[in-house]
Amino acid sequence: MSTVSTASGNRPASVWANRTYSKMFAAYAMASFGEWFDAFAIEILVAYRWHADPFMIALIPVMMALPGILLGSFAGVIADRWKKVNLMLIADAAETVLTVLLLFVPGMYWLLPLLALRAAMGVFRVPAHQALTRQVVHENQLLKATSYNGLVNQFSKIAGPLLGAVALTVFSPQLCILVNAVTRLLSCVLLFTLRHIDQNEAVERKSYGGHSDDEGEKQGFVRSWKQGWGTLLQRRILLSSFLVNMSVMLVILMIDFQFPTLYREIAPHNESLLGWVLSATGVGAVITILLLNRLGRVRYGLGIGGGVALVGAAFGFMGLLVPGSPDIWSIALGFVIGIGNGLFIVTYNYVLQKETPEGMTGRIFGIQNMSASTLMVAAPLIGGVLIHGWGVSMAFLLLGAVVLAIGIACLVFQAALWPSKQAATLSQEMREVSG
Repeated sequence: MSTVSTASGNRPASVWANRTYSKMFAAYAMASFGEWFDAFAIEILVAYRWHADPFMIALIPVMMALPGILLGSFAGVIADRWKKVNLMLIADAAETVLTVLLLFVPGMYWLLPLLALRAAMGVFRVPAHQALTRQVVHENQLLKATSYNGLVNQFSKIAGPLLGAVALTVFSPQLCILVNAVTRLLSCVLLFTLRHIDQNEAVERKSYGGHSDDEGEKQGFVRSWKQGWGTLLQRRILLSSFLVNMSVMLVILMIDFQFPTLYREIAPHNESLLGWVLSATGVGAVITILLLNRLGRVRYGLGIGGGVALVGAAFGFMGLLVPGSPDIWSIALGFVIGIGNGLFIVTYNYVLQKETPEGMTGRIFGIQNMSASTLMVAAPLIGGVLIHGWGVSMAFLLLGAVVLAIGIACLVFQAALWPSKQAATLSQEMREVSG
């Protein structure tokens, strides 16, 4: 099916009538499910089976973030210039091979570089997927397509750890890793059926004006980069949201990857409990996203501040759990974290989309993604050091309190951070997502 006829000719009755998008969505859904299934298995493997040190566990997100910092801008340029389906196909194939290799690693020193290489493939796949979605989906259906991608990620966050927890009662973490390899392979097969999409080259020639001068492209990149930062710094709502997000991420990432360490102490003989907690966070996030789509409106300060406060409170209470605490408390706190995450993430992403001038969205999200990757290098290492000094429970309690304080400050000062005349609602555009 032609990409142009889908994106610009007769409009399809539904985004699902677009066969190209439907296949892309199915490939993304399978890859996302496998990724969460795999992530849970790796956490169990290193924390419960290998009894890895908290500092070594903190190196996992660091190694996975480094490719985003080193290759993020380069990957964006490649995604604009290469045929996007082929780039996604190559990335998925490489991730399949690297995931199979994870089955044979004997310890952390082999695991970490393989995870970094696999993350590097994702750095190239993600911008290609986003750019191709923009090509094959009509403009008035783009928000729906983006929202569906977000929902499938949250559903995967439920199903992956939940099924992983069930599988681990019978099988080994290696089997869960193998599931991810299979889902990646299936994603490759679906993308292979789209290999004849040939509109990318035409779009590229239009985007670059038919020129291939390297110096001109470099100058254009630098100028675009400066314009993106200029827009972010000059718009109060964007800047306030960005600074709050970076502050919260800095604190949360110190302990976010230490859940296996915490639950190794809370439930040393119940490996599956962590899977139930992660699934509960996914359930909370999905319910919240669906409710926001149905309500159609939330104030920026309430969405961001309220979401952050809920996450902080739940993290803090997790620090009070002790061995023998009823499992239901862990699951309930995971659910609260999911509600807070859903409220915060939807509101924050909508702020970036709504308040960014037309034509600047990619650059603003690029700054956001690169900044987040930078934090993922420093924050987990700091968290590993704090856990060595304080203990994991005290780290969750104190850092959760800091996040809670940030959320409360956002609620109290929301009129100054997000002026009411501009920050009124998630409007009809969000209502349309729920159909």
